[in-house]
Amino acid sequence: MPNEMRQKSKDLKNKGVGILYYVYMTSNINKNVLYIGVRSDLSKRIYQHKNKLVKGFTDKYNCDRLVYYEAHSDITEAIKREKQLKGWKQREKRSINRNF
Repeated sequence: MPNEMRQKSKDLKNKGVGILYYVYMTSNINKNVLYIGVRSDLSKRIYQHKNKLVKGFTDKYNCDRLVYYEAHSDITEAIKREKQLKGWKQREKRSINRNF
């Protein structure tokens, strides 16, 4: 996890934010398929992806590797950001997770 993201999560929790909402991207081993989602319990969701506990897109395309995430204190803002990222072209999506 990059230090700046770890720090942002820590800062939000220190400000008394109870629940954090994570916008995240997963990919397959070849990094040629991306999935974008929102969850409040990111570690649980990644566990579900890795163990194929939920049938669907990530199961079908083996998107079980976390390649990017960001924390939000407001679910509305997290959903808004998810929709924004989903609207981006593949090249733009890949550019934000290149250093992750």
